[in-house]
Amino acid sequence: MPFMVPACRESSMLYQAADGRELPLLVFEPGDGTPPRAGIVLFHGGALREGSADGLAPHCRKLASRGIFAVSAGYRLLGRGAASIDDCIADVRRAVEQFGRLAAVRGLEAPHLASGGSSAGAHLATVAAMTPEASTTAPEPGIAAVVGLNPAGLNLRSFEPEVQRRLEQQVGIAAGRLTEYSLIEFVRPGNPPMQIHHGTHDEVEPIDSVRQFRDAMVRSGNECTLLEYEHAEHGFHYPGNSGHFDEVIDATALFLLDRIATK
Repeated sequence: MPFMVPACRESSMLYQAADGRELPLLVFEPGDGTPPRAGIVLFHGGALREGSADGLAPHCRKLASRGIFAVSAGYRLLGRGAASIDDCIADVRRAVEQFGRLAAVRGLEAPHLASGGSSAGAHLATVAAMTPEASTTAPEPGIAAVVGLNPAGLNLRSFEPEVQRRLEQQVGIAAGRLTEYSLIEFVRPGNPPMQIHHGTHDEVEPIDSVRQFRDAMVRSGNECTLLEYEHAEHGFHYPGNSGHFDEVIDATALFLLDRIATK
């Protein structure tokens, strides 16, 4: 029986969160030992209270088989180490930094790296990519593109006031601060190119909000591609949920390899 080269190589390690505790990084890279042509770090969903790095391991595994260095990262959850969404964002920034160091060892520099995730994780990754850290004046370094899988929080100003207040309590921030985390508020010329995957029947983030965000990005001169999946609901991109998993992986790999891959 001939020796079969695995589609990807898998490993795991820890990175230091903003409060000093250690959190997981699941690492996936091409199994044949060839240098990866692009890299992406993904953050799981779960409304900031649930989920783990394992959630996006299937996505990373498939992307690695396409020649992409893919990492799935954990972050502190509300009620489990994080006091507010600010702690989650701080961890995402730390994870992106560690991802950049790992990618550099594999020959990938910042122009060849992306971040992203699912639902709340996509929101966290996009906030980090579009906004400066408190101690700097520039957006998240080291990321050249963003991939959002049914991202949340694109236009939080569209919610009714009572819903905004409830969300503020849920994510641990003071009253009146919710729109500070609304992605559409961060749109300006020079934002990183984005690819968004979203179902037209998403019950968490209405497709109209995603279209508004896409339109605002394009009006500002940014690249933002919205791939709509007819009748798909939230979480449609997971294996077995709706049959869209392979389609999402194909489009994501094409975006990464066409937009930021090494030549």
